[in-house]
Amino acid sequence: MQRRLIDYLVISLKGLAMGAADAVPGVSGGTIAFISGIYEELIDTISNVNASLFKTLFKEGIKPFWQQLNGNFLVALLSGIVISFVSFMRLAKYLLEYHPILIWSFFFGLIIASIYFVGKQVTKWNIGSIFSFVIGAAVAFYISKLPTLATNENMWFLFLAGAIAICAMILPGISGSFILIILGAYKTLSNAIHDVDIKKLLIFISGAVIGLLSFSHVLKWLFKNYHNATLAVLTGFIFGSLNRVWPWKNTLTWHTNSKGVKTPLIQESISPLAFEGNNQLVFAIFLMILGFLTIFILERLGSKK
Repeated sequence: MQRRLIDYLVISLKGLAMGAADAVPGVSGGTIAFISGIYEELIDTISNVNASLFKTLFKEGIKPFWQQLNGNFLVALLSGIVISFVSFMRLAKYLLEYHPILIWSFFFGLIIASIYFVGKQVTKWNIGSIFSFVIGAAVAFYISKLPTLATNENMWFLFLAGAIAICAMILPGISGSFILIILGAYKTLSNAIHDVDIKKLLIFISGAVIGLLSFSHVLKWLFKNYHNATLAVLTGFIFGSLNRVWPWKNTLTWHTNSKGVKTPLIQESISPLAFEGNNQLVFAIFLMILGFLTIFILERLGSKK
């Protein structure tokens, strides 16, 4: 695929949006990739990392290898994702602690728009598609209700968490960061990024790479053989995740760590009118609309040839 420099800059911007989404527990970078029109290319590119690729490197040289890898696309996208994820994770941590209603409102509007744009990719809604949608929504809703585990510092566990979370990160509607929270690895990774703990970061990245290379083949096969059903399931995933990003929550159970820091374990969604304290309803609605419009901009970028 022949691309100009401006095209790669746009891909990097999409990577920035993906990284920012993945840094927030409850939002999936895969949703952003899908809406912005690079999802299937991303899955194809990742799944092409196999033995034949390295055979090309040794037999034909770096240039054919780089072209077969779709290297320019990967570098442009990954640079945006990494820069955004590392920088936005700190900001997300602050916003979730001090302004949770506002950040969740923005992403709630974003996900509402995502349901429409992913759902319209299904060429024909029939009984099978509807059933797939319901299954996807039920799975995502169930995941959104799971309680959080305590923080786990074990290195092998961090490797496994990376492999599982990266699969969620490339699935529209399933948040990789939220999976890390459920597994009890989000704070460990957040601290490793903050403290620049190279050992922990390399272990997590190793698990993520293995999980990504394995899972991308499954996704590529599903898109090739069950395109409509796969899209319907992904639409269901996004719909089912709405419960997780609903801005107004009531915390039922708290976890207190050894330092006395409290984090919510189990929460339930409530009406903004039943929310104790300032529900920030006007600002919340404004940010929902802003999030909704953001997806329209990304979709417009993705629809350009």
